[in-house]
Amino acid sequence: MVCALGAAVCFGTATVLQAMAARAAGTGGGGDAALLLRALGQWRYLAGLGLDGLGFLLQIAALRSLPIYAVGAALASSLAVTAVVAARLLRVRLTRGEWTAAAVVCAGLAMLGLASGTEGHRDGSTVLRYAMLAAAVGVPVLGSAGSRLPGRGRALALGLGAGFGFGVVEVAVRLIDSLRPSVLLTEPAAYALLLGGGAAFLLLTSALERGSVTVATAGLVVGETVGPAAVGVVWLGDRTREGLVWLAALGFLVAVAGALALARFGEAPAVEEGS
Repeated sequence: MVCALGAAVCFGTATVLQAMAARAAGTGGGGDAALLLRALGQWRYLAGLGLDGLGFLLQIAALRSLPIYAVGAALASSLAVTAVVAARLLRVRLTRGEWTAAAVVCAGLAMLGLASGTEGHRDGSTVLRYAMLAAAVGVPVLGSAGSRLPGRGRALALGLGAGFGFGVVEVAVRLIDSLRPSVLLTEPAAYALLLGGGAAFLLLTSALERGSVTVATAGLVVGETVGPAAVGVVWLGDRTREGLVWLAALGFLVAVAGALALARFGEAPAVEEGS
């Protein structure tokens, strides 16, 4: 759980930096790829990518020892980290309700920590591996279709698409049994990880700059937690400690609900040029 929470801290801090960079880079033309290229010229975005890389390594370590549902809920708690970072560094004022939501997230994670068992030991079937690859292919398709929707519908579609992509990454990490190049070249889950993660980053960058990022972030939280948790329990054998299924389920719901209450912190306030 320490690695999962460390990943949440990295991702939550990176969100603030990347949101500021995406807003600063959003004045030019072009589509999502052009926006990403402009954002890469911002030091805040590069710093955020560095934190994302560290967070990803911690996420992999967590997924190797914890059930997917516990890791997913911990990663959703990155919004609580984002809220605190925004409050301290960007002078964003948190309401009493938002501080309460952050406390709720912590309470949910504490329940999960008490109830979580070890990761499941079932090997993912070949069907599941190719299903993850198909889902990864569907992420940019969903994003392309969603970007044509108006207003809140576009934001929700982009957020869900990014969440599905990150969810594919969570499952794919569990399905990869060996890091030997000869094995990875023929491993569908490895391609699913690369395609799903890359598409998710692209959609998230677009969501941070366009439409209602609050709605998009809510979609992101749902997309990266619910589906992967179900896959872990049903197909990979993730379980809880004996007799604590109810506590794990309650902790998962409480942590995700608290994260959704903090969804507005998926974006950061605009900054003055050069600040």
